[in-house]
Amino acid sequence: MDLVAPVVVEPLRRRRCSECLQGPLDRMIVEFNAPVCLDCADLGHLVFLRRGDTALTRRAREGSTLWAVVVRHNRRRTRYERQGLLVEEAALAEAELSCLADAEARARRRARDAARRAALDVEITEVLRAEILRLFPSIPADRATEIAVHASAKGSGRVGRTAAGRSLDRGAVTAAVRASVRHVDTPYDTLLMQGVPRHQARTRLAPAIEAVLRAWRRDGADADGRGRG
Repeated sequence: MDLVAPVVVEPLRRRRCSECLQGPLDRMIVEFNAPVCLDCADLGHLVFLRRGDTALTRRAREGSTLWAVVVRHNRRRTRYERQGLLVEEAALAEAELSCLADAEARARRRARDAARRAALDVEITEVLRAEILRLFPSIPADRATEIAVHASAKGSGRVGRTAAGRSLDRGAVTAAVRASVRHVDTPYDTLLMQGVPRHQARTRLAPAIEAVLRAWRRDGADADGRGRG
């Protein structure tokens, strides 16, 4: 049977318990649209474990008969975000001892995982750089490197991290180069600071951008970067 953990809220404004009138509350649950303190909700004996240590959180949760998820509303993102867990104190103590016992092994595993991820990041960047140089053989080598590094930055969501970019889709790679030309080789950023709408600025500078791209393509290449002969 699937477990349904209670959800505990860290309120953004001062609230009082609807049952015992205790307040202001640091944490509460909501029952029938009314705030209820943790003591009245039979959760007062639990201790807070802030998010961040995955192994400790998992072990404390597994060892705790009763646990609850703690959330707080993020007004800017208009959503509730997890802050941590409430767990039984004995379960947390046991989890801490367990984590201390294998801390060295987990540290070595994290180091190996980090090394593998770093190697993958380097490979993604280098493959993207090679494709940029293939499509635009006249581009300066350092500029190709700069574009590849920027486009494949981990967690950026940029072209190099998309499915199209990682499959070296011609349009996606060209889009990364075009974006670099737009920002580096034209007054695009200045126009934006002057209040020119983004689409209008792009339209105004499109001929200059395409001129740079043509200069970086192969001699006698057609518009999409393929050779004619």
